[in-house]
Amino acid sequence: MVKASLFQTVTLLLRWYLILLLIFATGRAVLFALFYQRLHDSDVNIWLSFVYGLRMDTIAASLLLLAPALVLHLTPRPLAALGNALLRAYFFVVLLIAVYMENATLPFINEYDVRPNIIFINYLKYPREVLSTIWAVYKPELFVSFVMMALAGWWFMRSPKTRFDAALQVPLRIRIIVLLPVLLVLVMGVRSSFGHRPANPSDAIFSSNRLLNEITKNTLHNVGYAAYSEMRHGGSAGKYGKMSVGEALRRMKQRLRIADGSDDSLFRRLEPTHFKTDQPKNLVIFLQESLGAQFVGALGGEPDVTPNINALSDESVFFTQLFSNGTRSVRGIAGVVAGFLATPGKGVVKRNLSQQDFFTVAQLLKPYHYRSSFFYGGESRFDNMKSWFAGNGFDEIFDEATFGDEVYHGTWGVDDAAVVRRASQYYKQLNDNGEKFVSVIFSTTNHTPFDFPPGVIDLLPGEPEKSVRNAIKYADHAIGELIRLSRLQGYYDDTVFLVIADHNIRTYGDDIIPVNMFHIPGMILGGGVKPEKIDLLSSQPDALATALDYIGMDLEYPILGRSVYVDDKAEVTLLQFHNIYGLRHKDEIAILQPGKAAQTWRVTQDMKLVRAAHNAELEKDALAFVVALDVLYRNQLYR
Repeated sequence: MVKASLFQTVTLLLRWYLILLLIFATGRAVLFALFYQRLHDSDVNIWLSFVYGLRMDTIAASLLLLAPALVLHLTPRPLAALGNALLRAYFFVVLLIAVYMENATLPFINEYDVRPNIIFINYLKYPREVLSTIWAVYKPELFVSFVMMALAGWWFMRSPKTRFDAALQVPLRIRIIVLLPVLLVLVMGVRSSFGHRPANPSDAIFSSNRLLNEITKNTLHNVGYAAYSEMRHGGSAGKYGKMSVGEALRRMKQRLRIADGSDDSLFRRLEPTHFKTDQPKNLVIFLQESLGAQFVGALGGEPDVTPNINALSDESVFFTQLFSNGTRSVRGIAGVVAGFLATPGKGVVKRNLSQQDFFTVAQLLKPYHYRSSFFYGGESRFDNMKSWFAGNGFDEIFDEATFGDEVYHGTWGVDDAAVVRRASQYYKQLNDNGEKFVSVIFSTTNHTPFDFPPGVIDLLPGEPEKSVRNAIKYADHAIGELIRLSRLQGYYDDTVFLVIADHNIRTYGDDIIPVNMFHIPGMILGGGVKPEKIDLLSSQPDALATALDYIGMDLEYPILGRSVYVDDKAEVTLLQFHNIYGLRHKDEIAILQPGKAAQTWRVTQDMKLVRAAHNAELEKDALAFVVALDVLYRNQLYR
């Protein structure tokens, strides 16, 4: 009787462990089959993905079984009915969530080239935009998910093996005796390590093929660990290594070739202009949503997608080797509007300590009586933009709510050309009144599900109307419209325009960091701008510093980049890909991953990564950037 009782309680937990493993392994097998062409040439035995994956799945399953193990073994027999109801409700929810998350993994990988992570959680804050996008783009995936969830729910309700009545009738003393070894096994499963630290998603990294590592991970564990890390560490730099603050700041300044600043603004220095004028220019930054170099003919990409950028490249300062900070809009905003680089954890646009007194171009030019504005066709609360722009010096914010019904409204807001027309009229009024202005326009068109007004552009042959390429062509149309209107309305010659992307449409690839997918277009044009191609390796802060150089004033600022016209411009960029950092200097890049030793890679001519001998100084400098950026944010020293 005792043996039967022991076997009965343990068997229930083992059965659910195997059910969860079956769900997780099936999801991994589907991904493995669908992406096999990107996996089969990896540097390791790709089938080890299922071995290492079993470890990740066991961690997730063991975590999920801890709470029901306590209920199963500690519920008194008089409360068996309540215990059974709780356990059935719990496992019903867990079953549906597990099935849904495995279904959600494929479209997430298709969008971000990684398993669901902290982005998955962060976007839950914006249900209207996210649900509208999911409904517009992922109806087939939703249908399949709901069918599979319905089948799983039907099986759960019909199967007698999903009941816990008999196990809860086992004498309590026997269940308590069993509890200790059960908890020991589950805790061992959660830790999945005999070291002083439990296993984490970095233990799934066993190949230089990044996608293979992502497939090896477990989605529920990946999302849960990301949420746990965010709550506990808040993007702490400590998980990348240890370095004193003094050394980090010294190394970062030396690598960027930036002189010492003051005690309250460590990187603030005076940068003399190379284009001195008695009539300083206005500044307009047109930030492009998700526009990669592969779509720009002038950068060697597709010839017909961006005709306006291609034409304007010949009359602008055109960056040929410009790279984004990261893969999210908040990273691009920080780089282009504030000249900041990517901090560990969430971007500064969304973080508490940077909502006031954080350097921006609006604050920089306010003492010179520049009127500042931010134009965005969507809801400016998205990604906390409204709070960040308003708290850091921008006088006026124009978002979707300020536009009437006479303009086109898509899923993500008013179309780019309508925003440009509104902004251009505003600039004309200021210019006619003799007022200087600095302004940021942030586009929305090139965002799933790619809404834009019909009949405005000639659609690309053979391409669906609502597609990436046609959306980019419409965004390119808006760029051309801004320059056309500025000339027509008489403020072009008084203005410097910086047209630049925030990041690529999809940053994907098999390398640990897909460097080629960080390559973005950027150009500066306007009155007095001398056309030339800039082939120096450049960052978004470099582009901002160069645009400010063209304004024609000596300026004092902490921008973490320098004008391409300084004699000692450093060819360095910092790339952030989810929780991976890469510090690139010319054709070498040092890569940092949480809990892993730093590596040095060589960037080939086609922007692929090849392992190289350790460059100890570059690797230390990479850590220095991460530590220093964290210090600048946490101590509010970027001002």
